[in-house]
Amino acid sequence: MTIAPTSSASRTADARAGATVELIDVVKDYSGQRALDAIGLSVAPGEFVALLGPSGCGKTTALRSLAGLESIDGGEIRIDGKNVVSTPTNKRDLGMVFQSYSLFPHMTTLENVEFGLRMRRVAADERRTRALEALEMVGLGTFASRFAHQLSGGQQQRVALARALVTRPRVLLLDEPLSALDAKVRVQLREEIRRIQTDLGITTLFVTHDQEEALAVADRVAVMREGKIEQIGTPEELYTTPATPFVANFVGLSNRLDAVLTDGSVAVHGATLAVLGAPQPDGPVTAFVRPEDIVIDPAGTIDATVLTSSFLGSLRRTVVATADGSHLSVQHDVSERTQPGDTIRLRLRGNAVAVSARE
Repeated sequence: MTIAPTSSASRTADARAGATVELIDVVKDYSGQRALDAIGLSVAPGEFVALLGPSGCGKTTALRSLAGLESIDGGEIRIDGKNVVSTPTNKRDLGMVFQSYSLFPHMTTLENVEFGLRMRRVAADERRTRALEALEMVGLGTFASRFAHQLSGGQQQRVALARALVTRPRVLLLDEPLSALDAKVRVQLREEIRRIQTDLGITTLFVTHDQEEALAVADRVAVMREGKIEQIGTPEELYTTPATPFVANFVGLSNRLDAVLTDGSVAVHGATLAVLGAPQPDGPVTAFVRPEDIVIDPAGTIDATVLTSSFLGSLRRTVVATADGSHLSVQHDVSERTQPGDTIRLRLRGNAVAVSARE
């Protein structure tokens, strides 16, 4: 459910504005393996940045280094211009939410949320008031007396979020907080996180391997690979103008088509397409073509046979085999219905593509 901001949420929103966060040439090694390879990242006050990438790319290490849970082997981590590399975690003014809810089972929801304030020796009356406000903000104002085992997974994660927010941090760190939830609850909770973050203006870094999640909530997304940031940009920039073949292949779906690069353009199935990214040498390449950039058209130049066609609600995704044996994924309107075995014709829209040297 979507919860409208309440007056108590507005009172909690009186917290200080978000902080500037900078990672400057940060290096982290594990037993000779480089987990972070001189990465640089700058996050503006109140900005929501997602770190996206496959397992082992370094995104969680980057977050834990920022939190002070991992030491670094080089570089600087700055919060509002101050290098915090030697600052303990509890002095960095951070709120953290992890994949595991880590609620204390012997405490009520209210007591769990109050815990951070208790550690800061906040007076009992203020603790209770602020904890209740935080629970209202996440839609659990009437659940204060329940224990963890009496809550659903989504409710437990909301409690974990309230616990992170109640201390009024200037930076919020989220490490795959939704991965243990079912699909519908994930969508609801990610929208709630984005609403609350926008209301409070907290600078937020969100780690996920789910590209849909990252593109849906973030102001900017940093795509990571092997300890480096491959590209950072708005969701639209990453999808429409990927800087590298890895980004084109990782963010969204892409068809990998054999092509020939000549003078900055590629020839693909009879079409000539512009190339994104840095100039590359002429010769055989692989072109990454989005499914929505392939159109079913009786006047098209690509003959194909339908293999499967899936109804996905607002669109259909059809997989076809071309005369040269290639398999293409085509995304199209639900009104265009095909059946396995149908012979159809396709054309390319002509949008620019990312390319890589052919393997």
